[in-house]
Amino acid sequence: YECEECGKRFSLSSTLVRHRRVHVEERPYKCGECGKSFTCSSTLVTHRRAHTRERPYKCEECGKTFTRSSLVAKHRRTHQ
Repeated sequence: YECEECGKRFSLSSTLVRHRRVHVEERPYKCGECGKSFTCSSTLVTHRRAHTRERPYKCEECGKTFTRSSLVAKHRRTHQ
């Protein structure tokens, strides 16, 4: 699936649909707390953790917690 606007290719049509929002500045997922809007629902979920202070990802080595799994993965490398 190819974006007609920029030529970027995707293996899933749903990913192309989400990508197209970049070009039209469509942000259908809005935070009820602060009003900030996002193109992806998953980004809104992560953003909401700033308001709730939820940190569901924990480093098993030192106990430090994070809002995103990618951040705990990056942090774990500091223990190696």
